[in-house]
Amino acid sequence: MSLSLEAVGRIASLARIELTLAEAEATQAKLNGIFGLIEQMQAVDTTGIAPMSHPQDVVQRLRADEVTEVDRRAAFQAIAPEAEAGLYLVPKVIE
Repeated sequence: MSLSLEAVGRIASLARIELTLAEAEATQAKLNGIFGLIEQMQAVDTTGIAPMSHPQDVVQRLRADEVTEVDRRAAFQAIAPEAEAGLYLVPKVIE
């Protein structure tokens, strides 16, 4: 697939980008290069190959889920301008 200058101009118009003729030609060459690379990748036979989430077989090391901070909720609620039933009350901003 290759793009024409008219297609590049239409894409630029939709994106609200103003391009000169030289910029449009340079963009056309770059986009056609990208489409060429995509066509090469799509031409590779991948039958029998399972999709991977990562190219290497790695496992994320997890830490134990332990509480490390003290509960300071009551202290924060005490200094809040308005709080009720454990919730912070704020002025209504959306009607």
